[in-house]
Amino acid sequence: MLDQELRTVIMELIRERGSKKTICPSEVARAFASDNWRELMDDVRAVARNLHQKWRVQIEKDGKSVDPDNVSGPIRLRLREDSDE
Repeated sequence: MLDQELRTVIMELIRERGSKKTICPSEVARAFASDNWRELMDDVRAVARNLHQKWRVQIEKDGKSVDPDNVSGPIRLRLREDSDE
C-alpha cells in the first residue's frame, strides 16, 4: 500500500512540475511525511526505480539519464516524454 501511495505522490509532483523539469525524491518523501521524511527515502527511490522500469519516469543524475540500479548519491526524477501517464 505504501508503494502505491508513494507512486501517486511521485506522479502528482512530476505532473505539477511539468514535463521539462525534474523533482527530487526528497520532495516526495516530504510531501508524504514531513516529520519523518528521511525514513522514506529508500522506499521513494525503490518506487522510482519501478516507475523507471515501466517507462514512466526517467531517473537523472547531473542532468543525464542513468541506470537506477547503478547510481548513488543525489538523483532527480522526470516524467518520460514517451510515457502514457
